[in-house]
Amino acid sequence: MATSTISSTPLSLSDRLTAGVMALFIGAFLVFGAGLANSAVLHDTAHDTRHSYGFPCH
Repeated sequence: MATSTISSTPLSLSDRLTAGVMALFIGAFLVFGAGLANSAVLHDTAHDTRHSYGFPCH
């Protein structure tokens, strides 16, 4: 039986900050870019997704 070990190296502060900033930009785009879009299809898709997660938007 073969065993494998997974080495766990902690992320550096720079890597964690980069990931956090990227997550912030992606989240902001999803909320403001898709949620407030003029395109009816894009807005309706975001609207339906919010309702499917139980997030009130009215």
